[in-house]
Amino acid sequence: MKMHTIRLVANGQQEEVNVPAGMTLLELLRERLYLTGAKEGCGEGECGACTVLLNGKPVTACLVLAVEADGCEVQTIEGEAVNGELSTLQQAFIDAGAVQCGFCTPGMIMSARGLLSRNPNPTKEEIVEAVAGNLCRCTGYEAIIAAVRQAAQSQEGCRDT
Repeated sequence: MKMHTIRLVANGQQEEVNVPAGMTLLELLRERLYLTGAKEGCGEGECGACTVLLNGKPVTACLVLAVEADGCEVQTIEGEAVNGELSTLQQAFIDAGAVQCGFCTPGMIMSARGLLSRNPNPTKEEIVEAVAGNLCRCTGYEAIIAAVRQAAQSQEGCRDT
């Protein structure tokens, strides 16, 4: 099996890893870098449980090959907290009751982080669109939307639409 040496920055940490050609980014994160917040749900990019940020954009890590992350920055849910303190977005999910079983939560938060990074004042429709690729079977989307709006309001404000 052909191995490739890749270099990436994962949650601010420079990494150099040898990976087989067919290894997914999700497998690399979980099995080699021990960043287990991203989960494998469907394995087909349909559920969003494995969502991470690749160069600031949300991607389903089960569909991205590890070699595609060579030279990139990856942020996982583990990189969202700073010095052990939850981010405003993570706290908003708790405050809004947007967490139940928690399986979808890391991917949902990373999709929301991608949105808030590019658009600090999203409308409700923009939030719905941003998390559309993330399935939640427990919490319900109203609490999730409320959490993202709360995080946006505490950062910059959020338009009412």
